[in-house]
Amino acid sequence: MISVKVGNDEKPLDDASSDWIVQQIERRRRDGIAVCVVVSIRTADLDMRMSTPECAGGAGGGRPPNARERVVLELWQKHGLNEAGFAPGHVVAFLVQLKRVL
Repeated sequence: MISVKVGNDEKPLDDASSDWIVQQIERRRRDGIAVCVVVSIRTADLDMRMSTPECAGGAGGGRPPNARERVVLELWQKHGLNEAGFAPGHVVAFLVQLKRVL
């Protein structure tokens, strides 16, 4: 299962439309609220939680990522989601590509 959380609003990926994601991010930015996006992935061989820089909380696990985790992390970085000021469309693009690699 994959879920997307923007601020306090969370949805399973299948229910999180690209319009919903973009609107949630843009609305928070318009209101001057820090935008925290968290993507949680729980599959048979993955258990990952990735968050954008404005989220409170700690870093990743205490071991190097395995090959599948590395692919997901590289995709996250490719879309600039590890940088403040990321584009809302990059979250959507990440999720589309994530479905393909899983």
